[in-house]
Amino acid sequence: MSVQAAYGREMQASPTNLTTRIAYGSLAVGITVLALKVYAASATGSIALFSDALESVVNVVTAIVALVAVRLAARPADATLPYGYYKAEYFSAVVIGIFIAVAALVIFVEAYNGFVSPHSFDADPIGLTVSVGASVINAIWASVLINVGRRQRSPSLEADGRHLATDVVSTVAVLFGVLLAVATGYQQLDAILAAFVAVTILWSGWQLIRQSVIGLMDVAVEPRLLNAIREIISANADGAIEAHDIRTRQAGKMIFVDFHLVVPGAMSVAAAHAICDRIEAKLRERVDHAQITIHVEPEEKAKHSGIVVV
Repeated sequence: MSVQAAYGREMQASPTNLTTRIAYGSLAVGITVLALKVYAASATGSIALFSDALESVVNVVTAIVALVAVRLAARPADATLPYGYYKAEYFSAVVIGIFIAVAALVIFVEAYNGFVSPHSFDADPIGLTVSVGASVINAIWASVLINVGRRQRSPSLEADGRHLATDVVSTVAVLFGVLLAVATGYQQLDAILAAFVAVTILWSGWQLIRQSVIGLMDVAVEPRLLNAIREIISANADGAIEAHDIRTRQAGKMIFVDFHLVVPGAMSVAAAHAICDRIEAKLRERVDHAQITIHVEPEEKAKHSGIVVV
């Protein structure tokens, strides 16, 4: 017998609207920052700042992909995908990683050409100031994305935020390098900095793809949460004999929990169901967006392992 908790309907209103609004905000911020960085690159003629602007093109693409993924993940489960569309966000992070890799290759080509045939550039104060302002905007928005992404368990938003944070670090390094190149007159430093940007975003892309693949492979919840789940089951399974084969997996913001609950053979279905309801209610208090499946078994199925209640 299975008791399944279809949870999360009431959570789909406010949190889903929040993640969608944040995703739209990312697109607006990405376009704004791109415009600022394009101006900075054109005002200075710096290959490094051009590479930085090219990375912002990736940021805009990232924001678009994240928006589509968040909207798709918010769709309710249906006959085609009875467990929901939550994994769409993991696929989006893979797409983002691929775009980052393509941008890095383009930057490498520009950096190589600039190193072989260096050209002068102008440390235009306005252009550099605009680039600094763009980085400040990115830093603030990256913090927002990472915090909201963690709270809402949105891989797309968190991935977008981490990429923006990487962008901020590389931009600061580029600005410092451009000023150093002007001070020393070593023009090839501009191309070297562009290559640095490419390496930085390649690393960012690899991290995104790695985390997404882990998510697509149904990774278990973190040990701390798993221990909390086990404690809740143990504390609320009075009347049962044991709970074993406890398994968890994550799919976007959803967390799936399933286990076997062994009860006395003479226990009625209603009594066993009451124990399941009690456990589910306590688990939902601790685990947001939980999908819980409990397999009730008679006492001869006991393994005398896992959580022994009596």
